[in-house]
Amino acid sequence: MSSTETDAVLTVAGLMALSARTAPKGKGVDAIAVRTVAGDDLAALSGAMREFGETNNQAFFIRDAKNVADSDACLLIGSAIESVAGIDCGGCGFPTCAAMLEAQAETRSRSTPLHGHNCIIRMADLGIAVGSAAKTAAMHNVDNRIMYTAGVGALRLGWMEGCGVVYGIPLSASGKNIFFDRTR
Repeated sequence: MSSTETDAVLTVAGLMALSARTAPKGKGVDAIAVRTVAGDDLAALSGAMREFGETNNQAFFIRDAKNVADSDACLLIGSAIESVAGIDCGGCGFPTCAAMLEAQAETRSRSTPLHGHNCIIRMADLGIAVGSAAKTAAMHNVDNRIMYTAGVGALRLGWMEGCGVVYGIPLSASGKNIFFDRTR
């Protein structure tokens, strides 16, 4: 890919970060974290994804790791784990936000791919931010795919400190969309 196309993809990644940042948020509270990954960091992210897939016998992590390695950039979007809407809605499964945060503290050290418990309002905010960012990529003709697996890789690398859930959106500008016609 030419440097002009690389520059364009990175510009679009910046516009995607802007879309995520300005997406509507519950109660107007921004608990979203954003990071653009490019260059050598793409190899590190891909490696973390591949390692998780091999360790846990999950082939789709290995498939997605190849996509990330072949990408021009990847936008990471996460939600702050300790942020709650403070409305005691019960959507998280607990009667109060305080009860959810207490349970969250007890499970913080578990080795699951994502960290929880999470505020359902903040998870909706994350989904809206991810969708807004993907829309921006599509509007600028940059191939992309929303990946849970890339978010897990980022968390494993410690890149999204304070986040409980992260998604990655790898980006590619090539003659054929690398995120489709994938095996496995």
